Amino acid sequence: MVLFLRKPRYTYPVSYIARLSQQLSKHFKQGVAFFEEDGCLVLKGSLDKWQDIVKAGRIAVRTRGFKGRYRGLVNKIAFSGGIIPSMNLPPLTDSALEGLMPDVLVVGAGIIGSAIARELTRYKLKVLLVEKEHDVGTQASGRNDSMVHPGLDLKRGTLKYHYNKLGNNMYDVFARDLGVPLVRSGQYLCFTNPLFIPILYLTWFHWKHLEVPGARVVLKQELRCLEPGIKDDVVAALSFPTAGSVCPFNITIAAAENAVQNGAQLSLDTAVLGMQTENRRIVSVRTNRGTVYPKVLVNAAGVFSDDLAAMAGDQFFSIHPRRGTNSILDKKVSPSLVRTIASKMGDVSKSAHSKGGGLITTAHGNLLVGPDAVETYERENYATSKESIRATFAKFKQTAPTLDQGQIITYFTGVRAPTYEEDFVVCKGQRVENIVHAAGIQSPGLTAAPAIAVDVVRFAAEILEDVFGVRPAMNEAFNPVRKPIPHVAAMDEKARHELIRQNPDYGIILCRCEEVSKGEILDALRRPIPCDTVDGVKRRVRPGMGRCQGGFCGPLVLKLIAAEKKMPLELVTKNGQGKVLWGQTKAPYREAGV
Repeated sequence: MVLFLRKPRYTYPVSYIARLSQQLSKHFKQGVAFFEEDGCLVLKGSLDKWQDIVKAGRIAVRTRGFKGRYRGLVNKIAFSGGIIPSMNLPPLTDSALEGLMPDVLVVGAGIIGSAIARELTRYKLKVLLVEKEHDVGTQASGRNDSMVHPGLDLKRGTLKYHYNKLGNNMYDVFARDLGVPLVRSGQYLCFTNPLFIPILYLTWFHWKHLEVPGARVVLKQELRCLEPGIKDDVVAALSFPTAGSVCPFNITIAAAENAVQNGAQLSLDTAVLGMQTENRRIVSVRTNRGTVYPKVLVNAAGVFSDDLAAMAGDQFFSIHPRRGTNSILDKKVSPSLVRTIASKMGDVSKSAHSKGGGLITTAHGNLLVGPDAVETYERENYATSKESIRATFAKFKQTAPTLDQGQIITYFTGVRAPTYEEDFVVCKGQRVENIVHAAGIQSPGLTAAPAIAVDVVRFAAEILEDVFGVRPAMNEAFNPVRKPIPHVAAMDEKARHELIRQNPDYGIILCRCEEVSKGEILDALRRPIPCDTVDGVKRRVRPGMGRCQGGFCGPLVLKLIAAEKKMPLELVTKNGQGKVLWGQTKAPYREAGV
């Protein structure tokens, strides 16, 4: 039985109400109710299958009449089929932030929060960026497919389309200033049916209309020269040259570093635990490291952004987490498979809420396979299943038939943060006057980040002026350029010799697979953002990212961290929690100058 509860102040066409009631009754005989509250549609009840809870939310937003009538969907259906894990909290409690009064508090140091903090430092503002993990970019921002999207499958009129288009155009300058390599490899959307070729030329006009620069049709002969590993039955492809790849954790770390270099304060191991609001305004924010008193709060909390909005009393959207698994192949085999980014239309299925994944040549020259899309109630479960890997390989072998699971050197899973509307939420608060949301950010969030940051900062500046009477002044000392850590293997011989002459540590190679020197690792440990873990070094300069996955260089990196941070080997962690070693069984050894 489906109940409909409506407050008298809202009167919406009965047609939508009737359609939604009919749809929910059809799929759920009982357990689901819906009502309107502050302009939002709210689902309540109890279901024992998580997939049914997600399904109910999708039915609500897809039923004709929802769009334009509601601010958003808040799905409060209880999950009776299991226990939803609570947020993992940092193992740290102190008063380091007690009493701070930042102009802007940014919650979440993924690519979105880090880009926003950096953009805020263009103004003379006190900026505090907090992250509950031990490092920046460790969740969705460091666990995605690394693709800079051209926008070929986004609907005009959505925020995804708007910010992807702007962000893609900004990325060359964004990556260059931050010292992070961006590879514009291009993307091919492949077709096998020759009858589609005339349609492709018509479709080309569609992409031109959507303002995807350089889109064109590539026929089989040219495509075989460009991508010899593509399956023989492909007769043509649509080419999108603005597609590319950037290292997702490098760009996040770089944005956060540049924010710190320009005056922002970063607090890691810091979780928001609660808020105090008065008269539609956030007054204080309680963390495990003390209570802070911001003028403006920016919600960039990823999969927990709806929880943060609820703390502030401004929830008008819900996140339903979605897992995606990617596999990374050995560099030695990647060029013979796919050199750019490729996927096949027709045989490769995709849903309305997922781009369907692809074969992506990363900025570091590996081939990435994936991701898939699996709904989950566990927001921080990054376990990888063999079923996901098998499914993605079976799917993409239809594009590159020589694809082989035996070529995998590692795999990883990320959890995305979509709303039920499957669009970004980038706006000021609806009920609270000093909050800005940058939520519901899934793919193409990595591409959209620099553009989202510009608008969020504009919203924050408007709030500071309109609510607090503070007009932010420009920061004349702002420097958008961040000097990167030199990568010895990528230098020409003359530059390499000069660097080694100045500092011999750059001539000691510790990671053979990725050709990473001792000097690069020491640089990673001495940057503006604290780094004292094996994974932190790995994300910054790539020891352990190669074929042996740290089998040879791992002990050497561990020892360097302990020596640089003046701590016992046994206290060095992999990612901030959990020791790597559990005691010394023999005398430490010396190798490669460590």
